[in-house]
Amino acid sequence: MELRPCIDIHNGKVKQIVGITLSDEDEKAKENFVSERDADFFAKFYEERGISGGHVIMLNKSGTENYEKTKAQALLALHAFPGGLQIGGGINADNAMDFIKEGASHVIVTSYVFSNGRINYDNLDKLRVAVGKERVVLDISCRRKNDNYYVVTDRWQTFTDEEVDLSLLEKLSDHCDEFLIHAVDAEGKSEGIDERLVKTLGKWKGCPVTYAGGIKDYDDIHRIKELSEGRLNITIGSALDLFGGPLNFETVLQLCVSGGRLL
Repeated sequence: MELRPCIDIHNGKVKQIVGITLSDEDEKAKENFVSERDADFFAKFYEERGISGGHVIMLNKSGTENYEKTKAQALLALHAFPGGLQIGGGINADNAMDFIKEGASHVIVTSYVFSNGRINYDNLDKLRVAVGKERVVLDISCRRKNDNYYVVTDRWQTFTDEEVDLSLLEKLSDHCDEFLIHAVDAEGKSEGIDERLVKTLGKWKGCPVTYAGGIKDYDDIHRIKELSEGRLNITIGSALDLFGGPLNFETVLQLCVSGGRLL
């Protein structure tokens, strides 16, 4: 189990938000935390602790009023920790290599790959040509419907027809290096993990998977380790003291190294 840290950027500020409340129309969202520090502070913080594979997520849509401010913050982070961070938010085959050249280790994609309710294999192939499979992370954000989980796009509002299960991971694993999977109904709420989803993902024995959503206490970290047999990496946002939450960053690191139990 590894901790994959995050730097979420919205309207030019490092923030923690309730993701499902994000709106492109007025660029507003319910905020859990807004930092006065720039994104490069967090990038350097992670680098000093030797933690790579973190996610820089640009939460403003390209073309909106605050996108350029958000992109500028994202580039500060990439430049501060070259090769140590992944970047997502509006990534496509045309701009993916630009962010790799700016220092990103991987690009994270969702809506570009899941469009019109299905997997767009043409776009997957274009991404692989643009940056190589080894630099692609597929963000499989999902929500529960009719007792199953489905990939959601467009700020997590649009359900696709793609059910999140081991067969989906198998189909997509030839096109990416890692998966980042958000439990959208739990994301940003710090009310507990989605145990059923964690257990399902824990059966996957292929490329790395990072789970995000709802971690509220140290017991949740242990529970993820237990349910997934240690196969899942984790990312924590609002619950970390780094973002105003109750969980001590160094303690979380220790828990990940020790497999979910305090030494």
